[in-house]
Amino acid sequence: MARKERVFDRGTPIPSWFPIVLGILTAVGPVSTDIYLPALPEMERQLHAPAGSGGATMAAWVIGLAIGQITIGPISDRFGRRLPLMIGMIGYTIGALGCTVATSMWEMCAFRVFAAIMASAGLVVPNACIRDLTEGDESSRLMSRLIVIQGAVPILAPMLGGLALKFVTWRDIFLATTLYGGVCVIFLTILFPETLPKAGRQDLRLMPIVYRYIRISTDRSFFTNGLICALQGFVTFTYLTAAPMLFEDIFGMSPFHYGMLFGVFAVCMIGASQINGMLVGRVSNGKMLFGALTVSVAGAVALLAVTIYASLNPDASGHMRMGFMWPIIILMIITMAPNGIIGPNAIVGALSNQAETAGSASALVGTFQYVMGALASAMFAFLPTGTAVPMAVMFLLPLVGMMIAGLLRPKLPSSAEAADLLLAGENHR
Repeated sequence: MARKERVFDRGTPIPSWFPIVLGILTAVGPVSTDIYLPALPEMERQLHAPAGSGGATMAAWVIGLAIGQITIGPISDRFGRRLPLMIGMIGYTIGALGCTVATSMWEMCAFRVFAAIMASAGLVVPNACIRDLTEGDESSRLMSRLIVIQGAVPILAPMLGGLALKFVTWRDIFLATTLYGGVCVIFLTILFPETLPKAGRQDLRLMPIVYRYIRISTDRSFFTNGLICALQGFVTFTYLTAAPMLFEDIFGMSPFHYGMLFGVFAVCMIGASQINGMLVGRVSNGKMLFGALTVSVAGAVALLAVTIYASLNPDASGHMRMGFMWPIIILMIITMAPNGIIGPNAIVGALSNQAETAGSASALVGTFQYVMGALASAMFAFLPTGTAVPMAVMFLLPLVGMMIAGLLRPKLPSSAEAADLLLAGENHR
């Protein structure tokens, strides 16, 4: 007998395990983004590839995520959430296994593109599931749990990869991601319900999809909040690109101590996310978002001032003085930690008017984030090294843009107000 599909709708109480499973699924993309980066030099040697060519695997991953997210959204709006997630996780597992057995850098890049396209389901669909089931404050509370994973895991992953390399090879790291994908498939098979009723599904023809994306993009709430999310991706990838150069090359940290510092940043982001969860329902979405942006901008302004002063006062050898390291670390934490508050409130705002197209809207936000992240990484490669000034500038400019977008975003209704609006709409129909 065929297994009857379980369906959750907005009236179904959300089990305590459901956000945990969503978090496990959404971590697939961030974990795979850069957990293997500490192993790049050894990977290049074993695959007989030129030094530095391993960076192409990151470009391949970002390209795959951009393609995958923009396509998985409409697919999940058409066929529901569970089936695209299942196919995506199976495909990701196959792609990760391909990376494990790759014999050349070209093969590695090809498998990375395929795995990224498939892993996109884990980045897009969980956000849509939350939008399917919740409104307002409850969305913010659940979204904060996912955003902290999406934001903290890319920062923790290199640390975990660096520690793992003391005991295993780079192929073992990819084997671990393969097993992770298999675990996700098991969870989807046994536990995961459908959250999008058939009555709410959308057309999959090309022109309706194009018009849908145009309609989503021109919604003021989506545009302003989506811009905040996209620029947040720019800030995050600026950090991921600039931090190794700053702390290892300029300040001379060992890879181990650098990994520990990565962990400190992740813990601070997790702490901010927990604060966000505690304040939901007590402080409005807009106030939390604007307050977090204010802290980040203030940290970035102070960071720029300190880095400029440090660059103008080098030591006798012309390098940045070690005495500036801890002030810079503290100001970077002040700048980055509020991402744990900014992310969940911005994504909830972006999806607030997208009840019928949550998958497509979530996909569009994710695509913008990774495109801006790739732009940040590419821009940094052309900026002068030796000081932290370029990094500080690349923090401050997008944060100012996020602040402006925050001022222009419409007010998000509370859960009670959203429920009243929904009921009014149903009575009107």
